[in-house]
Amino acid sequence: MSQSNVWTHKGTFILAAVGSAVGLGNLWRFPYMIGENGGGAFILVYALTVLFVGIPILMAETLIGRSGRKSPILAMTELTKSHNTSPAWQVIGWMGALAALLILSFYSVIAGWSVHFGLVEFSGRLSGADAASIGAVFSGLLDNPLLLMLYHTIFMLASAVIVGLGIHKGLEKGLRILMPLLFVMLLMILAYGVVFGEIGQAASYLFSFKLSELSLQGWLAAMGQAFFSLSLGLGAIMAYGAYMPSRESISRSAITIAIADTGVAIIAGLAIFSLVFAAGQETAAGPGLMFVTLPIAFADIPFGSLFGGLFFILVFVAALSSSISLIEPVAAYLVERFSLSRMQAVGAMAFVAWLLGILTVLSFNLWAESSVFHALFGKSAFDSIDFLASNILLPLGGVLIALFAGWALTREEVQRELGTNPTWYSLWQISVRYVAPVAVLYIFIRGIGLVSGDIWPLIIALGFMLSFVGGRSLWLKNS
Repeated sequence: MSQSNVWTHKGTFILAAVGSAVGLGNLWRFPYMIGENGGGAFILVYALTVLFVGIPILMAETLIGRSGRKSPILAMTELTKSHNTSPAWQVIGWMGALAALLILSFYSVIAGWSVHFGLVEFSGRLSGADAASIGAVFSGLLDNPLLLMLYHTIFMLASAVIVGLGIHKGLEKGLRILMPLLFVMLLMILAYGVVFGEIGQAASYLFSFKLSELSLQGWLAAMGQAFFSLSLGLGAIMAYGAYMPSRESISRSAITIAIADTGVAIIAGLAIFSLVFAAGQETAAGPGLMFVTLPIAFADIPFGSLFGGLFFILVFVAALSSSISLIEPVAAYLVERFSLSRMQAVGAMAFVAWLLGILTVLSFNLWAESSVFHALFGKSAFDSIDFLASNILLPLGGVLIALFAGWALTREEVQRELGTNPTWYSLWQISVRYVAPVAVLYIFIRGIGLVSGDIWPLIIALGFMLSFVGGRSLWLKNS
């Protein structure tokens, strides 16, 4: 990789990785999960999982990216050859690329909703509206495939233009504008919640340490959120790591990214629930929280239309920073492998994702009740694509990344790239060889519904066996 393909500004990798991690899940999923699963107890499990699973895999993925200095697919191709490992490990790059394509296809549709609600909020139509009226606005959006297609197209084009402009003029410049803008708007919404909302009630909801309310399912949710929130297994961190200057510390960057990602989610939770409680609304999960409950709250609070519109711009920016990280790994591969121009590569990736997004659009209206997906999988097209990407491809990719980095890469090159002392290296190696694969394997098996929680010790035992026997003896030749 030429020097022109390395980030020119210090800290851009952190901005890029945080941008990839901070998205819709931080705004509508994580805050709700905290409140419903023991508050501070959930945060503790989440933090421990980030520390012992998330950060080590984040470091491993960055390490592979910077070692390969190519797109994830080609980087894995070269690393398997240079480290004398089975070519089968190249599947890591391909799984990440497929997961990114699938997630981008439905992510763009859902993120497009923020355009609609931003326009509606700024217009003042929702000022003083009741729950039924706002629910009708959301239902009317979902029932209109042409309108969904319009917003899906707008969002996809915005994402593609940023990535298509290149590493420096597009990605780097875009991230250096988008991320500070996101943080400023988030703090504005928080300040608004402090003045007009119930910030004390929101803090109590999020931080009260209620261990009795943290079930085994809650533990699993905390572990899963910690893994998925950092955008691990997608190839995005690997792609961004390929542009990371050699002098930057991977360890410090990984810790900073994890803290920033968690901080954004918690601040968002305080801001959102202070408004929800001020309006006397019940907490809700998923799209209902963001596109029904929150507009109801804004409708009854001073300057609600203005700050409601600003909030949905925040949602759009957060989603945009994540979507460009989904495009980059595949686009980089197309440029390197087929000598396409960057705009051609991005256009091809975005167009395929846009086409796949039509399946998600139709899942909310024309195919809401029945489709070939319902017949084959018992789920809608949207749910089927989400399940394949989030419950299968991402966790499997995370396990393989940890095992490859822990067993195939030599001690010398890892210490050189990580710039760590022997003690920190040993702790990292234990985590990526054993702790992280076992934890993510447990998330994967429970996530696809193969077993109940009663046999988790057996799953952990099998995970350790897989990590040691598989990593040491069967697939890899270097330790």
